[in-house]
Amino acid sequence: MTRVATAACGLIMILGIAACGERVQTTASGPEKKADAPGWQAGSSAYLAPGYSPGDRTSWEAQLRNRAQAQNDFAVPK
Repeated sequence: MTRVATAACGLIMILGIAACGERVQTTASGPEKKADAPGWQAGSSAYLAPGYSPGDRTSWEAQLRNRAQAQNDFAVPK
């Protein structure tokens, strides 16, 4: 093999091994860790669906049912 071919082969091997690496994907721990809040406890926003009252679980569940039903291709129209 020529020097160029050897260098190219070595470069390909190094890049191939580097591509197999994976970074750690853990979340932060300690006081900066944020706890999840339930979905129905959303803050007031301009993007809330009409008829939804923030903090009301039954209203939130009704909105989810209506949204899922609107995406159902086999639903019978009202």
